[in-house]
Amino acid sequence: MKALKTLIEECRSGEADYQALIDRVPYARFLGIQVIAQGDELTFVLPKHDNVVGNPTLPALHGGAVAGFMEQAAIIFILLQMGEPKVPKTIDFTIDYLRAGLFRNTYAECSVTRLGRRIANVHISAWQKNRQEPITIARAHFLLSDDGSTE
Repeated sequence: MKALKTLIEECRSGEADYQALIDRVPYARFLGIQVIAQGDELTFVLPKHDNVVGNPTLPALHGGAVAGFMEQAAIIFILLQMGEPKVPKTIDFTIDYLRAGLFRNTYAECSVTRLGRRIANVHISAWQKNRQEPITIARAHFLLSDDGSTE
C-alpha cells in the first residue's frame, strides 16, 4: 500500500483516482462513498443501498448514515486541501436535517470556511434531486495538528 501522503499527492495531481483514497477509510468504504471530480470541484456520492436505510416503510435514509457520510466527506476533503498525511480529528460536528432523505443517491459538497495551522472549519451540504434544495447542512470543526504531541 502506498503511503498516505504519496496517495494524497497523486490524487491532487491527477495521477491517482480519488476513490483510492476513499477506499483507505473503512467507514467510507462500508458506506460505499464515491467521489466525482469536475475540475477542482469534488462531489461526494452516497449510493442508495440497504446499509443506509433508516425507515423501510417510507423508505428513508438513516440520519446517522447521512451524518457519517457528510463527516467522512469533510475529512477526505480536508485531507486533499491540506495535502498532509495526518487525518483530521473531529472537534465539533453540527448537522441540520432540513427534509427527509429518500432512498436514492445522495450528494454532498464541502467548502472550507477557514483553514488554519491547527483548526479547519468546513461547511457541508447534502442534496438528492436539486443542489438548491439540500436535505441536510452541517458545520464541522477539525483539529489538524496537535503541537503538544510527541509523535
